[in-house]
Amino acid sequence: AEKRGVQVHLARDAADANRIIAKIAEDNGCKMVVKSKSMTVEEIQTNTALEAKGMEVVETDLAEWIIQLRHEGPSHMVMPAIHLSRTQVADTFTKETGKHQTEDITSLVRVARRELRRKFAEADMGISGMNFAVAESGAIGLVTNEGNARMVTTLPRVHVAVGGIDKLIPSFDDAMATLRVLPRNATGQHLTSYVTWIAGGVPTASAPDGKKSMHVVFVDNGRKAVLNDPILSQALRCVRCGACANVCPVYRLVGGHRMGYIYIGAIGLILTYLFHGKDRAKALVQNCVNCQACKSVCAAGIDLPGLIEEIRMRYIEQDGNSLPMNLLASTLKNRKAFHTLLKFAKYAQKPLTGGEQFIRHLPSMFAKDNEFRALPAIADKAFRDRWEKLDRPVSANPSLRVAIFAGCVQDFVYPEQLEAAVKLMQGHNIRVDFPMDQSCCGLPVVMMGQRETARDVALQNMDAFEKGDYDVILTLCASCASQLKEGYVELFAGQPGRQARAKALADKVMDFSTFAKEKLGLSAESFNHSDEKVTYHASCHLCRGLGGILVIKLRLGLSLKTGRRMLDGNDCRHTISDVCSGKVHIFVFQDPQFSGIGVDHSGKDRLKSRNMGTALCIVNIVAESKNIFMELIHILKCCFHSDAVTLPLEIDHIMKCFLRFIQILYKSYQPVRLMVYNMFYFRTSPVFENDGQFRIQIGRLMHAALDFLCLKTSFFKNLRIWKKVNLCSGLSCLSNGRKKTIDQ
Repeated sequence: AEKRGVQVHLARDAADANRIIAKIAEDNGCKMVVKSKSMTVEEIQTNTALEAKGMEVVETDLAEWIIQLRHEGPSHMVMPAIHLSRTQVADTFTKETGKHQTEDITSLVRVARRELRRKFAEADMGISGMNFAVAESGAIGLVTNEGNARMVTTLPRVHVAVGGIDKLIPSFDDAMATLRVLPRNATGQHLTSYVTWIAGGVPTASAPDGKKSMHVVFVDNGRKAVLNDPILSQALRCVRCGACANVCPVYRLVGGHRMGYIYIGAIGLILTYLFHGKDRAKALVQNCVNCQACKSVCAAGIDLPGLIEEIRMRYIEQDGNSLPMNLLASTLKNRKAFHTLLKFAKYAQKPLTGGEQFIRHLPSMFAKDNEFRALPAIADKAFRDRWEKLDRPVSANPSLRVAIFAGCVQDFVYPEQLEAAVKLMQGHNIRVDFPMDQSCCGLPVVMMGQRETARDVALQNMDAFEKGDYDVILTLCASCASQLKEGYVELFAGQPGRQARAKALADKVMDFSTFAKEKLGLSAESFNHSDEKVTYHASCHLCRGLGGILVIKLRLGLSLKTGRRMLDGNDCRHTISDVCSGKVHIFVFQDPQFSGIGVDHSGKDRLKSRNMGTALCIVNIVAESKNIFMELIHILKCCFHSDAVTLPLEIDHIMKCFLRFIQILYKSYQPVRLMVYNMFYFRTSPVFENDGQFRIQIGRLMHAALDFLCLKTSFFKNLRIWKKVNLCSGLSCLSNGRKKTIDQ
C-alpha cells in the first residue's frame, strides 16, 4: 500500500484512531467531511470526535443521513433506519429543509440527492470503511448499493479508509469468497450494485498537486486480545451482513436500539462485550433466547449462541449472580431437594389453580411482567412416581434397550406424554428403563451462566445413565436432547476424561421424533386419520440443534399419510412453524416480556397445534395462547385418542364488564383500570359452556378484584360489603348472548 502512495496507520483504540483521523484533517486544512457507511467508524464514534474539533461531518448513506438528522443511532447494521416509517422520514426532511415534504418515497429520495450533492462538492475529506483490505496488493474493497461511497472516495482531496485489523485478508481470492456470501446474507442479492476496489491515491482536480492524499487507518480496539481468546476469537470472522438480527425473535420484538450498543443483533451483543467493555454488555447479553436461529444463518459459521452463553458465564464467574438465581441454581444442583420442592409445589399451588390445570391467579408481586401467561400446574403424580405401576414393554431378549430421560417439565408437569411414549413402544421388542437418579438436563443453569453448577448436574446424569447398558437414551424434549448431545461435550472442554464420557452419552441420545421415525418405523396406520386442519410448532432445538431435515420429513409424513391437512404461514395466521415459542428458559422470569413472542394471538379461529419438540415450548405456548382456542398436543399423541387442552376464548370482555361495573359505582374508570390491569387481566378461568359455571367464574374474578382494591387503597374500603352480595345474579345477562355483554 505504501508503494502505491498510501499512508498506513495502526490505532490502539478508539481514542487513538480518532486522534489520527483528526490530525490528518487538521494537517490538510479540512473543514467539511463527508462519510460513507462504516460500522467501524460508528464503533469508534469518529463523528463526535471531529465535530468537537469544529468540523462538519455529513453522513451520505441515505439511511445514515436520516438517523444523523434525527440524532439517533443505527438500528440495523445494513439498514440503519429500518425502524422509521416514511411519515417519520418526511417529517425529518421537512424540518431539515424548511419546506413541507410528502410521504412519497421517490420525492424523499430526490430531496436527499439534492441536499447531499452539494455536500459532496464542498467536502475536503471523505471517510469510508472497508469490507476488505487485501495484503498482497494493498487494495481496499467497498461493497455498497447506493454509490455514495464512490463519491466519498473520489471527489474530496483527502480520503481516509477506516477498518478493523480483522478486515486484513491475504489475497483477492479470499475477498471473492467473502463477496459471494456477503450480499446474499445481507440483502438477498447475488451481487450489490457497486463493488469498488481502490489501490492507492488517484488523480483528483480538488487537490493542489492534482493527486489525492489517501490514508488507511487500521483499528485494534481489543481485536488482538480477542484473537488470542480460544473461544471468542471466532467472532472476528463476522462479515457484518446483519443476518443474525433478521432472524432473531427478540430483535423483531424490541428493535435494534435495545439489541446492541453500536453493533446490532446477536453479533452485536458479543462485539459490545469485546470492543466497548463488559459494563455496556452486561444487560444486553440477557436478550439472547438461545433459539439458535442466528447460528443457522451465519455466513461465517460463528456459534453465536454459544459465545453469548460463554460471556454470561464469564460475567457470573467475575461478578457473581443474584440471590434468586443462586438459590435456583443450588436447588437444581441438589436433585433430591429439587424433586422434593416440585412435589411440594403440587400442594402449594392449589389456592392458585382453583382445581384447574393452570396457575392463573399468581399475585403480581411474584410474577412481575408475567400478566400475559397462565403457567401449567404441577401434575398430581410425577412420571417417576407412576413408573413402577406402568404397563411398560418387557422383553427377555430385546432388540433395543431404551432409557428414558424425562427432564423436569415432562416428569413433573406433563407425565402423560411420557406415558404415551412408553405405550407407543409396546410390541416392538424394546426394553424400557427409567433411571431414578436422573435430574434436570442443566440447560436452565447454563442459560443463567452457572458453569460449575451445569457441570455438576451433567455429572449426575452421566452417572445415572452409565449404570445401564443402553442403546438409546430417549427424550421427548428437544431442548434436553440438544443439551445432552451438544451442551455436555462443550461443558467439559479441556477435561479429556469427562468429555469422553459426555461424548459417549451424546452418541446414545435421541429425540422422540427421530426415534419414532428411524427406530419404530411409524407408518400411516400409526396415526389417527382425520380431516381436521392442524398446524405445528417445530422447536428451535429440534430444527436447528438436532437437524432441520427431520422436521421436513415429519411434516410431510403427517400431512400426506395421516389425512390431516398441515397448515403453513400461507394458510393460517395462527401457525407458529419454527418461530421461537419464546420459552427463553430462565429469562421467562428475568425478562419475561421477551417470552411473549411466539404465538399470534389475533383472530378467533379454532385450531390444533402439534408440538414436535420441547416440553418448554408447550409450557410457553399454553401460557401465551389466551385469546384463541388451541388444542396443544405433543406429536406422539397424534397416535392415540386423547383429550386436548382447551384454552379460553374471548375473555377480555370479562374485564371490560368489571371495569364498567366499577365505573358505575365510582365514576373513576381509568384509575381503576390501571390498578386492576396488571393483577387480573387474562387471568380468568376458561369460559365454560355451562352458563351457571360461567357466571360463577366472573363472580370469583370480581370478588378477587374487590379484595385487591380494598387492600390497595382506603378509597375503596367501603367495597368490602359487596363481598356478601351475589354479583352473579346482577350479571345474568351474560348467560344470554355474550356478544352483547359490553353494551349491556
